[in-house]
Amino acid sequence: MKDLTEVRTLKEGRYVLVDDEPCVIKSLSHSKTGKHGSAKARIDAIGIFDRQKRSIVAPVTTKIYVPIVERKSGQVLSISNNVAQIMDLEDFSNFDMTIPDELKEKIKEGEEIVYITSMGKIKFDVRT
Repeated sequence: MKDLTEVRTLKEGRYVLVDDEPCVIKSLSHSKTGKHGSAKARIDAIGIFDRQKRSIVAPVTTKIYVPIVERKSGQVLSISNNVAQIMDLEDFSNFDMTIPDELKEKIKEGEEIVYITSMGKIKFDVRT
C-alpha cells in the first residue's frame, strides 16, 4: 500500500518509493526557485530491503508515492537451517523468513521478534 504526497512535505528519516522500492530518506536538499523554473529537491535514500542507495531530483510540487511501512511483532515458532517460521502476534498468521547471517545468534525459538513489512515484502528489524 502507498500514499501520494508532495516532495516539499518529505523529511529525513521518513519513507519514499524510488524505483518501486520502499526507501528511507537519508538526506534532503532544496534549491531556490530560478528565473525560469520552480524549486527543485534532491532526495538521497537507501532501500529498506535491498540496502541500495537511490537518488531523485524533482520539483518540490511533484507528487510522489510514500509506502506504508509497518513494524510488527511475531513469535519464532521453529528454526530450520536459515529459515524461521514466524507467527504474527496480531492476526496469528504464519509465514517463513530467511534469517540473515548477522542475526543468527540473536534469533531463538519461542522468542518474540520485531519485523518490518511494506509492499508485500518482509524482513527482520535489525534492532531485534
